[in-house]
Order: sequence, then structure tokens, then C-alpha cells
Amino acid sequence: MVFHIFLDTSFVSTQLDHRTHIIIGHMNVRFYVNRQMEGLQIFSHAIGLPQLFKPYSASTLLPVDQHIRYMKEIHAGKPIYMVGGILEVGEDEAVIYQELRHTVSDEPAASFRTRVRHVEAKTLKGFPWSEATLERFERLRVYDPPEKTAPRSIDPSAPPLPDSEISSKIAEELGVRVIGRCAVPLQHCDIHGRMYPEFFIGRISDSVPNLLGPWRDEVTRSASTEDAPKRTGGAVLEFRMVFRRWPRAGDLIEVRSGLGEVKPKIHSLVHWLLDPATGKPWVTAQAYAVTFDLNTRKVIPANPEHMALLQKHTATGLRV
Repeated sequence: MVFHIFLDTSFVSTQLDHRTHIIIGHMNVRFYVNRQMEGLQIFSHAIGLPQLFKPYSASTLLPVDQHIRYMKEIHAGKPIYMVGGILEVGEDEAVIYQELRHTVSDEPAASFRTRVRHVEAKTLKGFPWSEATLERFERLRVYDPPEKTAPRSIDPSAPPLPDSEISSKIAEELGVRVIGRCAVPLQHCDIHGRMYPEFFIGRISDSVPNLLGPWRDEVTRSASTEDAPKRTGGAVLEFRMVFRRWPRAGDLIEVRSGLGEVKPKIHSLVHWLLDPATGKPWVTAQAYAVTFDLNTRKVIPANPEHMALLQKHTATGLRV
């Protein structure tokens, strides 16, 4: 890889599942995106554009489409570092590969393939790369990212739905209910006043227990015995987010989630984060996740009855 960044995890306290009050014990998905965005800021210096994330900058970088693969848990206080480079370059876009790695074992913890757009900071109009930046990109090329970090269940190259096919009205017609609502606080916004990317995935993470909580409890009871009760939690293996519009402080977000694929060991959910004032999308996303034993850190499979229960109580029809 062509750039190398040391990152700190000492700020990450042990995660608490707000539904069950069970200690999950690993870094939440939002903090991975937080570190990815920090890496992107450092990367901007490597391409000769150190001003991109400063208040006075005429241009900035915004994620357009992001694929994340989670491979190995990161526990509180454990050292990690990041490597990465450029996969693709367009007129005002680039696909950046970033990989979080465990410092001690040198094993990959997560990989990110993020399509970013270089835009005018105020208008978000495309801002073509300069020749000097394009030359820097060539020195930062990654031609063969590791196969073990490649996308598995989600195809990040699949065309996303057009905005015209995503709305609160369409979700209502499909029977997809709201599982979370929130307002955007000022402290969740960047120097340009737009909500940080990590809080989109954070809102999804906070809302999913409202949908899957009772089902996951049933899976836990089925897997437990009187002598050996299970402690379970959920873990995301893969994620894709398509960024469409950017909320600001005071805007509202509603999370509507529907079922994608259901298998014994894995299930997927599709999430629409919408503006309840207009019905238009902020972000659409898809996640593949598992239920796992907090003691053994192993996946707990769902039996056919549990799979049928999930399909019965969770609406379908959403796409990213």
C-alpha cells in the first residue's frame, strides 16, 4: 500500500447495547467510519490538497458511495493503523481504498472502498482535479488490493436506485415502518455544516434493535439452556452506503428498514434514511449481519422457524 497512518483507539470505550444493556466489547461501526474519514483527511495532504477539510477551503471531498467489509473485531485500546491508495480516478471523482489493520498481528480489521467527489464547498458542484493532483494520484495507485478484503455479499459496483424511486411515500406503500427518528445536533456537523458520514451509520446502528430486538431475543432463548444461558449481540459483516443529500443542524432523519436476504447464519437489511419534511432520501444503505455469542465470539445460527419469523414480521421491497 502507498500511504500508512497510525490511529489511536484509546478513546473507544467498551460499547453498550442500549436495548439489552449487554456489553458488546468491540468498536461500533460508526467509529470505523470516523477513523476512515480521519484517514481521508490525512490522505488529502498526500495528494497535495491539505486545505480540503479546512474552514476557508473553496473545495472539499464528499463520499458518494462507500463499501465497508468488517473482518476482525477491534477492542478498546488496541492499536491499529491504516494503509491505502487510489483504485480509480475520474474527472472529479476517485475511488479510494483504505484498510484498517491491527498493529500487533498485522491482520486486517476492515476495508473501505469509497467513491469520493471533489466539489465546491458551498454549492457541491463538481470541481475537476488539477493536473498536479492527477499526477499525485498516479503515484498512489493500488492495482491489487488483497483478495481477503474484497466485497463478498454486496456488489459495490451495482447501480444504486435513482432518487426518484426513493421516498417516504414509497416506503409506506411497501409497508416499511419507521424504526428510528432523530434530529441533527450542531456537534454532529462538519466545518461546512453538513452531518459527518459516521452519524448516518450510527443512526442505523441505534435504530436496528427496535426492529430486530424481539427476534434476536427469541434466537438467544432458543440457543440457551438452563445451565448455559447465552449472551448475544449483533455484528455487521459488510455495509454499503449511498450518500444522496446532506442534512444540517436542525434537520430531521427518519430510518426505515426492510428485510433483504435471510440465511441461517446471516441476514441483510436495507435502510432508507429519509427527510420526513420532504420525503426525500438522505442516504440509502444495505448491511449484512449475524447474531453472535458474546462469550465464544462465534455466530449463532437461526433455525428455520426463526428465519420464517423474521420474514413474517419484517417488510421487504427496499433496494439501495
